[in-house]
Amino acid sequence: MSVSIHPMSLVDPKAQLGAGVTIGPFCQVGPDVVLGEGVELVSHAVVAGRTTIGPRTRIFPFASIGHPPQDVKYRGEPSTLTIGEDCQIREGVTMNPGTEGGGMITSVGDRCFFLANSHVGHDSRLGNNIIFSNNVMCAGHVTIGNFVIVGGGAGLQQFIRIGDHAFIGGGAGVLSDVIPFGTIRDNPAHLVGLNLIGLKRRGFTREQIHELRRAYRLLFAAEGTLTERVEDVAAEFSEDPLVHEILNFIREGGDKALCTPRDATVAER
Repeated sequence: MSVSIHPMSLVDPKAQLGAGVTIGPFCQVGPDVVLGEGVELVSHAVVAGRTTIGPRTRIFPFASIGHPPQDVKYRGEPSTLTIGEDCQIREGVTMNPGTEGGGMITSVGDRCFFLANSHVGHDSRLGNNIIFSNNVMCAGHVTIGNFVIVGGGAGLQQFIRIGDHAFIGGGAGVLSDVIPFGTIRDNPAHLVGLNLIGLKRRGFTREQIHELRRAYRLLFAAEGTLTERVEDVAAEFSEDPLVHEILNFIREGGDKALCTPRDATVAER
């Protein structure tokens, strides 16, 4: 398949363009950019810096991809931005490369969907099948697992972790780590239960969901410390890999505290 570049776009001759790349009008592509097979820039999109975009990803008007990170410590180091295959990057989305202080790379997985005006900050690491609704603000150094949905207008503070299959409610102010399969809401955000709808939609069985709910109630009960409850749940669910995904996430810890229920007596809905 041949490459198609609209005559009103500026594409540096050093840029690497895969077969079937389509670049619409009023786009700009920098010299260190790599566009995979079938990538489409619809119009008015800019891809700069050391940015690599995977096959069949589509970028819509006024997206700004790969410009220098919004970090006062950035000194022009040759950091990178990598975006996976089959992503949808809608109007006004911004994504920044990494910095020396965060590993030099920002990465986005496959099949992610970024709605209008959402932002991915420097040094963040995003998994596969993530959805950012409109106006999501993801700060730097954020780590997000697979199949996470972030509601419109949510703010994700720097250095937080979000586990697989979590759901972040619209407008949430996320200041703490979010367990896998968890649902959080409000500002400041708190844990309100498991992402039951998401679990059902993704084919988890009734038995798996039942065991996750039972483990959740024990983890966030009022008795004892969280460390003690983690070990109690580990012993009771020793053969359950989904429960241990939550336990391992808690044990690994991070730079932030753990997002917990506001009322421990109503730990799961």
